[in-house]
Formats: sequence, C-alpha cells, structure tokens
Amino acid sequence: MAVIVDGKEIETTPNGYLVNLEDWNEQVAQVIAEQEKIELTDKHWDVINYLRDEYINNGGNQPNTRTMVKDMSKKWGQKITAKDLYNLFPLDPSKQAGRIGGLPESRRKGGY
Repeated sequence: MAVIVDGKEIETTPNGYLVNLEDWNEQVAQVIAEQEKIELTDKHWDVINYLRDEYINNGGNQPNTRTMVKDMSKKWGQKITAKDLYNLFPLDPSKQAGRIGGLPESRRKGGY
C-alpha cells in the first residue's frame, strides 16, 4: 500500500500507517486526511501535532483517548469529552490522528 504525494509514492503498512516517520510532512497529512474524508481544521492540527510531539519527544509515547481528552482540554482552555475528539477523528482519535500524523500504528493494549 502507498500514498501518492506530488507524484511520489510513500510506502505505508497494510493498515495505512507510514513505514518511515521521516516521510511525513503536512502535505502527506492532507492526502491521508482526504482519503479518510476529514477536512483538517486548527483543532485537528492541534491533536496531530500533540501526538507527534508525544511520540517524537517523549520516548515513543502514544497517548490513549482518555489522556488526550485531559491534555487537549488544557490546551484549548475548556473541558472537552471523548465525543469531542471522536467528532474530529471518528474512527478513533488516537489511531486515526496518529495515522494522519505519520506515526506508527499503536501497539498499546486496550483498557486504561
């Protein structure tokens, strides 16, 4: 499987995650988001950049939705719920936003 950006083929896993983190840029994110029928807003970018920062600068951390709700509530200065994140990324905020953000597929187990 692959994503085509400006005529360049970027390799992905069978689940649509980039094989190489270094292949990601905002244009790649736009293409993946379009494939998933998501129009990226500032809030989408906040979540994507938050997940990228956690992964790249925090030892590969991939926060679950519950942690994302807490951290995005702080960032946005208002209490949000998981529903708010699912409205942005309906297939699963941590996984779908991570895929659009070029991160590897989460190997996190279920639960909290």
